[in-house]
Amino acid sequence: MSGVLRRVDESASERAERLAGLSERMLKAGSKNDLLDLIDQAFAEAPPEGDPGTLESLGRRYRDQLDEAMGLHERVDRVARKKLPEVWVGDTSVLASDAVSAAARAVSDMAEAFEGGSRALIVLADAIAEAQSQDGEGRGKLKQALAEIGSDREGFFDELRENDEEEWDRKNAAHFASYGVGLMREAVLAAGEARRVAARDLNKWAAEARAGKMDTDELSPVDRLMLSDASGVKGAAEYNEILSAHELERSGRAMENLPPADRARMELLMANTSSPQEKAYLMKALAAGRGVDEIDEFAFKIHGKDPAWLQRHLAPVTTRSDSLNDEGTNPNGSSVNTDDQTFDGQKWVQGGDGSEGTCVASSTVTARAMVDPLYALELTGGPSGQEDDPHAFRRRLVDEQHRLHTEGDGGANWGGMGPEGQERIADDAIGGATGDDYQRHDMNNADDRRQVLTDVEKAVAEGKPVPVDVKSSDGAHAMTIIGQEGDMLQIYNPWGTTTWVSEDDFINGDMGKASNGDLDDAYSVYVPR
Repeated sequence: MSGVLRRVDESASERAERLAGLSERMLKAGSKNDLLDLIDQAFAEAPPEGDPGTLESLGRRYRDQLDEAMGLHERVDRVARKKLPEVWVGDTSVLASDAVSAAARAVSDMAEAFEGGSRALIVLADAIAEAQSQDGEGRGKLKQALAEIGSDREGFFDELRENDEEEWDRKNAAHFASYGVGLMREAVLAAGEARRVAARDLNKWAAEARAGKMDTDELSPVDRLMLSDASGVKGAAEYNEILSAHELERSGRAMENLPPADRARMELLMANTSSPQEKAYLMKALAAGRGVDEIDEFAFKIHGKDPAWLQRHLAPVTTRSDSLNDEGTNPNGSSVNTDDQTFDGQKWVQGGDGSEGTCVASSTVTARAMVDPLYALELTGGPSGQEDDPHAFRRRLVDEQHRLHTEGDGGANWGGMGPEGQERIADDAIGGATGDDYQRHDMNNADDRRQVLTDVEKAVAEGKPVPVDVKSSDGAHAMTIIGQEGDMLQIYNPWGTTTWVSEDDFINGDMGKASNGDLDDAYSVYVPR
């Protein structure tokens, strides 16, 4: 029993490595009994788990829900296209026409989630069925090997007197058995990768189904719908939503737990806003753990500001509609399609100009600003929150980078920081706003990176930045994984840029596309527990 329990938590790569060892040892087995022992070990390996029929049935149920969602979308969309009277609805004063348009988009998102979930489950069902079939074929080869030599074990003297025919049968059986174990190994790897991809896609679609994330009775369904729909005006709406899935849930819980007087103050602040974006940033502040007194002051600073001003001051990263386009690489191996992230022309860059070695602190500053709008406004707008001065922003940005660098026991002359300091400032600065405890995962090879990737992608799909360290033969650098779409990861580089790399780039050591082409190997990530 202990052996079985020990193997439950093994990765597909670990099981595959053990099977590869068995296959090799079979070819080198010096006696029939040794080969029989190895065949027994192979038979003891568990086949790929999963019930393809159940998975396919679940996938079809999601597809049935898709048909209903599409019918609902058509009905809501017809209402949205009509000219509605300018009446106010909800607890926080929302235009009915805006609410209906948001409902149409929410139903569309729901339909996409049902379709994506259905597809993920059906693809997984097919992959598991194929892997189980391949595993069965491999076990058939093991039985063929047993038929070749017989399953009866030899006595001591029998082993000493192996003739040429018996040796031939043993070696022939060893080849059958080794080939069969090779098929079982391939099945394990295929099933493991299929599960990883399914987990990635299902986590993403769960995060994308945003309308029901804010579970609170303190705001009306209309208000919750509008908050989930609010996005920046620059860049594609789906890439620039103000409240992440995690922030929708966290702000809803925070609203529920406020004392009645503070809850009434929050509702009044929300009702006095001038745009859905302004409302969303107030709730984002609540999700970041800010108190109502702080949010009241913040609300005064941003009151009446247009959505473009809000995005410029409160969103350090804007994802452009064409950012995922594959435009190839530069001669040095870096990605061509790289976007600058700026405030009034000044990059969100380490040292203000990229010259300092404060990459860890600088990545952390930007990650914190992404999840805490009050913190972002302190940097961009200054004490009054009203400034639009890139030079003053640069001074504040560098001062804050230096503060965190010192807090993390960074090296002299603004260079380098150890892993303990990096984990500590990630916990304090980012985790303090998301409510998470960040934990370092060291990665020594492709299997390590593949194993942690599902957790990384789940975190960023929910809106939680994940610091990542990369290295080359000449040095190391810290960046942050901030988004995921399909098999692509969005990377913020504290040189003031964002770009996308593929899962394969991350796993196989080609992360240089996000920097200068050389910093390839991701060797540590800091993931929320």
